[in-house]
Amino acid sequence: MAIHAPSRTRVRFAVAVLSAVCAFHADVHAASPVPEGVSLSESTITWSTVKYATNAENGFVSGSLDKKTIVDRTFKTHVLENRYLKVTLLAEFGGRILSIIYKPTGHEQLYRTEVGVPYGIKGGIFYYDWLMVYGGIFPTFPDAEHGKAWLRPWDFKVVKESAGEVTVSMSLKDDFEYSAAPRKFGGSTGIEATYYVTLKADRAALDARVVLKNPHDKTIKYEYWTCTTLAPGSDPKNPKTTGGAEIIAPIQTYSTADWSTNLSDGDKSAGMGKSRFEKLRYFKNWPTMGIAYAEPGMLGGNFWGVINHDNEEGIFRIADNTVTPGLKMWTWGFPSFTNETDARKDPNEQRPYIELWAGVSDEFFHSASFPALGEVSIPETYSSTVGMSNVTHANENILINLSAEASGVNLQFFSIEPATPLRVTLKRGDAVLFNDAVKADPKNGNRISATIPAGSSGEQVELTITTAEGKELITTATKIK
Repeated sequence: MAIHAPSRTRVRFAVAVLSAVCAFHADVHAASPVPEGVSLSESTITWSTVKYATNAENGFVSGSLDKKTIVDRTFKTHVLENRYLKVTLLAEFGGRILSIIYKPTGHEQLYRTEVGVPYGIKGGIFYYDWLMVYGGIFPTFPDAEHGKAWLRPWDFKVVKESAGEVTVSMSLKDDFEYSAAPRKFGGSTGIEATYYVTLKADRAALDARVVLKNPHDKTIKYEYWTCTTLAPGSDPKNPKTTGGAEIIAPIQTYSTADWSTNLSDGDKSAGMGKSRFEKLRYFKNWPTMGIAYAEPGMLGGNFWGVINHDNEEGIFRIADNTVTPGLKMWTWGFPSFTNETDARKDPNEQRPYIELWAGVSDEFFHSASFPALGEVSIPETYSSTVGMSNVTHANENILINLSAEASGVNLQFFSIEPATPLRVTLKRGDAVLFNDAVKADPKNGNRISATIPAGSSGEQVELTITTAEGKELITTATKIK
């Protein structure tokens, strides 16, 4: 893979500097034709696991685990591709988005384990009394702790296929049970789940929508979580979370399960079993595996994700988190990165990735109520970011990092529709700090800096980004520190 040095291009204005920053590795797909629209194709992927066996109900066969023998499984995949993204879907093992490669950098955004290793066997923790991580983004329901759908085949259908948009669906009905499930897990709920995935020609983000239906004429209890295993800015052949990873979420405090309270050792207490989130944002500060829950939930914040500060690439989920207020965070701890071994010589489950979960309830084993004959719809957008050190605001159009101090205002942004000409305006009261046309840079991101007049502390800087025709894409404000 060719590597190019970082580059910067500056255009000077009377009150501002516009910079394109943070160019990193060249596109590994540069030799391949770049689709003008969206394409859908079939492919296969081979995944290695240690040797094991399951019964007809997916229960683990005692004594079958053999970590010294590695076997391969081949799955059929479906690939969505436009000029910005190459997305691999795996319907037949959990209905998952297995890979998102951001083509301007050639990097993988999702974790994918090289050798699968069953763990938690007969521990009473998981629905089938064992678990094996593959990775990607996938729906989990109707129970906590990965639910029962993570290894099941989902039905795949093409909903729409054109040059401008491809939408597909993966669906599964909870009409099955495992007779030996641990007591804390429930039986069949009948919930019908459909995961719609859309890629449009002009978008550098993947749009998805989970639709759940309760076919019963009575209210039922259930849990739903979208599990994401994130490793932004990774080598596609060896995706993993690196030492520079930071969890970015608009939350201040977290709580943790009793068995993982060591996560909060040294963190400032926020009272009532809560801890301040400043330290645990950073992967390097996770001493061991554990669970952290946003406390008291997302409070309406509409985004979370991970930025890899080793190359300032990120991946973010943007959604209506009044529907999914729960945010569960999990890692195997930073030693999974510093002590990583060769997966084929030492296959084990403790690998470097960050799991972020979006739930309809606040914690695992806290059920939500599904109204009789009801439907739950969860739209999501998954967007990469480049050249951004933080995200303070986001929507389905733009992700931004906006800050203002006495010395000036700084804006970093990533446009989800990079070919759309933009106009960026920054104002302090009636004073215009910046107002000009800007071309989005999908490879490096964009940065704007502007001088603030002295004596402005405590006032607000307002940001508006529109299309060249004046359509508003995002507007927000920040206080001058």
